[in-house]
This record gives sequence, structure tokens and C-alpha cells, in this order.
Amino acid sequence: MNTKIAVACINTGLTKHFRKGTSLNQVIKEFEVKMASPILGALVNNELHELTFEVFHPITVQFIDIDHPDGMRMYLRGLSFVLYKAVHEHFPGSQLRINHSISKGVYCKVNNIDSDLTPADVAAIKQKMLDIVNADLPFIRVEEKTEEVSRKFEAQGLNDKINLLKHRGRNYSSYYKLDGHIDAFYGFLVPSTGYLRVFDLNKYYNGMLLQVPQKGNPTQVEGLVTQNKLFEIFQEFSQWVKILEVPDISDLNNSCTNGKSEVFIKVSEALHEKKIGHIADLIRSRNNLVKIILISGPSSSGKTTFAKRLAIHLIVNGMKPLNLSLDNYFVDRDNTPLDENGNHDYEAVEALDIDLFNQNLLSLLNGEKAELPKFSFATGMRFYDGETMQMHPENVLIVEGIHGLNPQLTNSIPQEAKFKIYVSALTSLNIDNHNRVSTTDNRLIRRIVRDYRYRKYSARDTISRWPSVRKGEEKHIFPFQEEADIMFNSALLYELAVLKPFVEPILLEVQPNQPEYSEAIRLLGFFRYLKPLKPTEIPPTSILREFLGGSSFNY
Repeated sequence: MNTKIAVACINTGLTKHFRKGTSLNQVIKEFEVKMASPILGALVNNELHELTFEVFHPITVQFIDIDHPDGMRMYLRGLSFVLYKAVHEHFPGSQLRINHSISKGVYCKVNNIDSDLTPADVAAIKQKMLDIVNADLPFIRVEEKTEEVSRKFEAQGLNDKINLLKHRGRNYSSYYKLDGHIDAFYGFLVPSTGYLRVFDLNKYYNGMLLQVPQKGNPTQVEGLVTQNKLFEIFQEFSQWVKILEVPDISDLNNSCTNGKSEVFIKVSEALHEKKIGHIADLIRSRNNLVKIILISGPSSSGKTTFAKRLAIHLIVNGMKPLNLSLDNYFVDRDNTPLDENGNHDYEAVEALDIDLFNQNLLSLLNGEKAELPKFSFATGMRFYDGETMQMHPENVLIVEGIHGLNPQLTNSIPQEAKFKIYVSALTSLNIDNHNRVSTTDNRLIRRIVRDYRYRKYSARDTISRWPSVRKGEEKHIFPFQEEADIMFNSALLYELAVLKPFVEPILLEVQPNQPEYSEAIRLLGFFRYLKPLKPTEIPPTSILREFLGGSSFNY
């Protein structure tokens, strides 16, 4: 008797029965699933799979399109393979490097070519990509013995991937084929190139910008946003990568296992220290005009530790920093604005009493004594307990918060009195040439560890809150990052190796029947490529101590 398998479809709310071995492509047809954009993949029992996945056990399935984060990642991986094929055909023997997100796209470079990349080259590569997309070629996933996969990578000059396979130590490894080309992507791809019709490719600095569909409007390409300062800080980090000789995870793994990790950590921390000292010198060089230092950045960027380390350097420069907390300037809860769901929006700039904040700042700048408010998160009300503050000529205020770079926050303060700093973890470390490490993932991993250790939140709690956190960043932080006088990259090249043994057991607590399981599995899959590094050499003033513990600062 041929027993049929129950398949519950979240998209339709229906359950149907199928023969064993039925593919998800057939399941889609039977359920008549309709989505705003083409279906790219599916979450099967909360684990991501391609549409070729075959059903052999009862499952719950949720089909996803490009509006889902996993769908967007599948789309970008597919575009990356198409770009690699196009570049290889235009510049045989060249090396494509997919670097980092910038200006609503992904910055890419072509190495090993005779001259600089020209607009005509980029236009030719883009046309080849369009031809590949229009041909609707399939992405074919293959799994073979690792030795055979390594030989094929070597034949195609993909030596960066061979090193990763060695570190992973598996008998079998997978790769993708596309019309005579092979590549490895550490996650699934869309079914074929015909799914990738919305993209753009433009000359960008000395490389190219691969532009992707808009979030929420996937028929249109994301518009280019000028982010010159952010690009410069990525370039600075790239120079650090060259100094430390760790462009990829396989290089990081070598540093972890060849006995050189101690020097690697010390140099990484010294680069941070030098940059913080440079920022303090810039502030001091403005002839005592700077009176307010505004520090902003997204979640888990290490803003608090950065502010404390900056204060030390300011003291060395003869200045006396004072701290003013934005948390005490919340309006009473009854006056807090509401979001689109009717909940209190504490991340909106209107949740702060901007008028009172500016009044206090002006009083302090005039040398007057100001009585500072306090805010009770228990009652949702402002109160005063007699605390006052007064600034003297050698004093400078440090104000840290997500709205620090928003001009509306300090609209009454003269520009020359302000120094604005943007802090974020902007890693330039890659998995390999065609697979980058997401800066967002870097911060999420930091936050999972910190929330678990200090806030008693599970990985599931943190992962479930992360989309809301990201939405607030997109609205309240990222639009103003180019307002900064200077940016500080808080990423440390060694940190993912150190975070690995801390975050893996936390992620393993997420259960298969929980919606956050797919994200936990994705992150665990990434860490399989990393060798662990013990934290014993990390100094107590390191930004990473804000997340791991053992800091010499009080928080």
C-alpha cells in the first residue's frame, strides 16, 4: 500500500496528502499557492530548502518569495553566480571579489586584470548578465566527495574555496553548476537565472555596485544612496585586512591554528586604539570649540565601550568629559508616539523631549547649572531628584544614542560646538571571494551572546526581535549616518572566531518547532567554517568585552 504523506501549507492554511518523493514544485501546483513575487524556496518544518526538495515525511511548509529575508539571500546568491560567470567570460583569468554592502547594493571588484575597470567594461558585464538571465539557465546543486570537489575548484582557479573545504573536514561537499561554470555558495540559490530579472550593475569607485530589488517593491531596483563616508571606512578596514593578511575565513582559521593568534589579537586591538586616539586628537584640534560629542550607531555596535575609551583619550588630551544620557529625556509614556500597529514607538525621535534637551544643552554651554531630568521606566514618568550639571571650559559632553546624528535632536546647538561620530561593526572579512560576511549578521551574533549573558534572553527571543530592531535602524539611524564628522568601525577581525564557542550552544537551544529555527540553523551553518579562538588574550578594554564579559569598564 502506497501511504500518502500529509503536507500542511501555511500560505493557504490547507493540508493535503502526497505520494512519497513528491517535490515542492508539485506541492505548489496542488495547493495553487499565489504570492506577490515568484516563489523562490520554502521553509520545511522551519528549515530552508530549495523547491526540488522531495517530501518523504509529514511536513509543514511555508513558501517564500523575495520579500522574505531568506528569499532575498537566495536571490543575491544567484545574482552573484551570474555576475561571476559574466566577469569570467569578459575577463578570462580574472578574479571577482564580492566585498560588502554599500549604497543599497553590494560592492564588487575585479582583480587580476591589465587595466582599471572602465564604465564600458561594466556595461559589457551587465549585458552578459542580462543574456544569462534571459536564457533562464538552471542552477544545479551537486554533492560529491570533497577530494573531487577540490580538484574541480582547482581547475577553475577557486583556491579560496579549497582552503575552506580543508578546514571544514567533511567527506562530501556541495557546489553549484551554471552552464559550464561551478561555484560554491553557503546557502541555497533560486531555481534558475530567469528568476533574477530585477537588478542593475554600475561603475562604483574602482569597482562595481550590484544593485538588488527594493524591499517591499521587488519589481524595482534599489536606488543608489550616496554613502561616501561609509565607503571610506570600509576601505580603511580593507587596509587593516591587508596588514593582518586575513581577507577570508580560511586565513582567519590559519591564524587561529598556527600559534600566531596572540599577535593577531594584539594588532587588531592596537588598530582600534590608534583610531580612537586619532578621533580624540581631531576633537582637541578644534581649539576647544567642540563642546558636545554625539555618538550614534545601530544595535550591538559597541557604542558604549567606544564612548568610554574615547573619554580616556580625551582626558589624555587635557579635556574633562561628562556624560549626558538621552534615556532620561523620554516624554511621559502617555505622550509617546504610536507605531503603525498602535504600540508605543520608543525609537521615534518624537519619543524624546527635544525642547527640554536643547534647553539643558544651551544652559550647560553657557556655563549655567542645569537640573537634569530622570525617567522611570517602571512608571513611564519623568521626575527630578536634584541632580545637576555644570560645564566648565575644559569640559565636553558625550551624548550616546540612536538619534545622535539626527539634526532634529540638537537643532538649537551651533554646528561648531558639535562633533558627530557614527559607530558600527563593518566587517570586511569574507567567507571567500564570492561569499561575504554580512555586517548585520556580525551585529546579530554579538547581540545574541550579550542578550543571553546579561539580559537572560534566549537566542529565540533575540532573533524574533531582530526584524523590529532592523526596521528601527533603517528609519532612525541609517538615513543620518553620512551626517557624521567621522566614522569608527568597531569590527574586530578575530571576533567571529572568539564568539563561535559562545554563540553555538545558545543557537542550539532553538527548537525545530519554533519559527526562529531557520535563522538559528543558518547561523550555525556559517560557524561550521570557523575555527574557535580562546578569549584569553582579549584585553579588558576591548569592545568585544561589552558582549563577552570581563570588561574593566562599568556599564
